[in-house]
Amino acid sequence: MWTRLELKTKAKRFLKQNYITAFFVSLILMFVTSSGSSNNNSKYSVSSDQVFQGGNFDPSGLWAWVPAISLIFIVIMIVVILLKVFIGYVLEVGGRNYYLRGTEREVTFREVGFGFNSDYYFNIVLTMFIKGIYNLLWFLLLIIPGIVKMYAYSMVPYILADNPNIDSGRAIELSMDMTNGQKWDMFVLDLSFLGWYILGLLLFGIGTWFVNPYVDATKAQLYASLRLDAIKRNLCSPEELCYTLSDDLYSDSNADDWYDEY
Repeated sequence: MWTRLELKTKAKRFLKQNYITAFFVSLILMFVTSSGSSNNNSKYSVSSDQVFQGGNFDPSGLWAWVPAISLIFIVIMIVVILLKVFIGYVLEVGGRNYYLRGTEREVTFREVGFGFNSDYYFNIVLTMFIKGIYNLLWFLLLIIPGIVKMYAYSMVPYILADNPNIDSGRAIELSMDMTNGQKWDMFVLDLSFLGWYILGLLLFGIGTWFVNPYVDATKAQLYASLRLDAIKRNLCSPEELCYTLSDDLYSDSNADDWYDEY
C-alpha cells in the first residue's frame, strides 16, 4: 500500500519537470474549489439625509436599503453558484486530470480543459453537483461526519478524470470503496503539509500558492495508488476506469533524499 514518503517523492519528481505549468493549474484549482470565493466589494452610498435627521443618527433610514442590498446579494450568489457548477466543477476535474495524467505520461496545460468535451460535460457537472450536495448535507448534520464524508467523496474528481462517462452513483460509491480504511492516513497526509502552509502564510499568504502544486501532485499519486489497490481487490475493473495496467512512470524513484519525508 502507499506511504507518505512514496507519494511525495513521486510528486516532487513530477514537479521538477512541470512546476511552472503545475503552478497555474493549482492556481485554478485553488479558486474553483475554495468555498465562498465571491467577495462582495460593492459600495452602497446611503444619503446623509436618510441616516441623519436633524443632526441625529437615525438608523431607520438604513432599512430603506435592505431590499435592494438583499436582492443584489442574492443575484451575486446565484451567479457565483452557476459559475461554480457549470465551469468550476469542470475545471476542478480538469485540474485533477492534469495531475493524474502526470502520473502516467508527459502532460500539457491542455489537460485542464478536457471536461468541456460535449460527450461528457453534462455527466461531469451532474456528478460533481451531487457530490457537492452530499458534502453539504453531511456538514449541515455535524462537522466530524462532514469531514469524514469529505474524504470519502474526495476521489470522485479523479474517477471522472479517468472515466468521465461513469454513472454518478457509481463514481461516488467507488470513491467510498477506495477510501474505506484509508481516511485517517489521508488526514495525516494532509497534516504533513501543515508546516509548508504555515511557512507560506509568513510570506503574506502568497507563499501558500507555491505549496499547492506539491499538495495536488501528491494527491494525484494517492489516487493512482488507491486505484491500483481497488483493481487488485476487484472493487472495479481497469476497463471501468479506462485504465491500462502498466509500470509506474516513476518506479525507479529515489527515496533517499533528505527532504522526501516533508
